[in-house]
Amino acid sequence: MRVLVTNDDGVASPGLAVLVRVAQALGGDVLVAAPAHDASGSSAALTGAEHFGRVEAVEARPPGVPDGVECLAVDATPGLITLAAARGRFGLPPDLVLSGVNRGPNTGRAVLHSGTVGAVLTGATHGIEGLAVSLASADPAHWDTAEACAIATMRTLLAAPAPGRAANLNVPDLPLAGLRGVRRARLAAFGAAQAHVEERDGGEVVVTYSSPDESPDDDTDWALLARGWATLTLINPPTSDDTSPLGPVTLPG
Repeated sequence: MRVLVTNDDGVASPGLAVLVRVAQALGGDVLVAAPAHDASGSSAALTGAEHFGRVEAVEARPPGVPDGVECLAVDATPGLITLAAARGRFGLPPDLVLSGVNRGPNTGRAVLHSGTVGAVLTGATHGIEGLAVSLASADPAHWDTAEACAIATMRTLLAAPAPGRAANLNVPDLPLAGLRGVRRARLAAFGAAQAHVEERDGGEVVVTYSSPDESPDDDTDWALLARGWATLTLINPPTSDDTSPLGPVTLPG
């Protein structure tokens, strides 16, 4: 099984090493291809820098990723990286996309804006199953909890593989012993996502967009995450709606 590990936090994020270990625990042949710089909030955008018609990529070594794992820093968004991988730009196309582990949650309908989720949705449109993983803290301490949840989740998903299935996993930043479990959840009305903003003076800031207007007792990903559950949500990639009633469109004249 060929596994693409990517993210939107950039190639220097320790979350990449977590997903490398997840892929290896599943017996995967791993390729790490992550943005050279922070691409938070890029959704599934297909933007990047090209050189002679090819997306620029150089060898890199993310923190904690052992020698022997092929690693690339790509001057592109995670959506474009996944698209390029699906089309054989980095060797054999992947059978699985693992994206993250993101710093901060990606919950609710705000996942529309997430580069972490955007990579998985891009893979899904090419028939590649994927899992986006996020830790609900801007400065996570319990990467091992995310690792354990991701391995358990992927083993469940792979027991009944589905090409093009996109899954989103959010994990509380808690010790594994303090976690209530992994629970299927629906998307909150908005939720939370992050965006990377470059200021005109050259500074950088990461902005979190969130809307804590969900009931603490409902079954949304936002609410369950706040109550100590890791949440798993299956997300459909873009599809046409052929069932909603719509009258004929009549041009003037």
